[in-house]
Amino acid sequence: MDHHASGQQSHHSHAAHFQWLSFAYQSLTEIPYETILTQTDSLQVLDLSYNLLDENPALLGRLEKLSTLILDCNNYTSHVKFPYMPSVTTVCINKNKINNLPVFVEEIWRKFPNIKILSMMNNEAAPSYFNGGSLTQHTDYRLYVISQLPGLEILDDTEVLEKERAQARKTYRLQQSGHSSRKRREDSSKKHTRIQKKPSSITK
Repeated sequence: MDHHASGQQSHHSHAAHFQWLSFAYQSLTEIPYETILTQTDSLQVLDLSYNLLDENPALLGRLEKLSTLILDCNNYTSHVKFPYMPSVTTVCINKNKINNLPVFVEEIWRKFPNIKILSMMNNEAAPSYFNGGSLTQHTDYRLYVISQLPGLEILDDTEVLEKERAQARKTYRLQQSGHSSRKRREDSSKKHTRIQKKPSSITK
């Protein structure tokens, strides 16, 4: 299918209602809202992949029926700000410039509360065999994302298994309790050090 033609077709027939629009492979530096926003009542799939986009897609929040947003191969970073889009269940943002996993995943969690499919392969924040990440790094990445997005059914190209969910919950709890117990030990150690030092200062 000619992605370019589908975008042009929608531009010349505003009266038509499209469930799917693609603007892929057009070297876009700005999102073509003029065309997209004529489809606010009908558009379900929007493909903006293989462009040069890095702007926050704020106006896409008007697409009340959108279920799939494809942003592969653009220049989006971890700090991209999405609009609140409860209708979206699939986000594909493979091969962008995402390098801070906690920041990005929190944004996904906040803005896409019903997300079921997330694909973010070939980003620095998603270590895998694609970008030289080890198996341990890849596993840790999956567990973290799954722990933060409990409704997720597919991460990248792999189904989320129940045993992964259980491990993700367990790992996340251990990290939290480990951090708090470590902090308690550090605080106790500091107090103990201060107590030890006081007598020596007195003898001087």
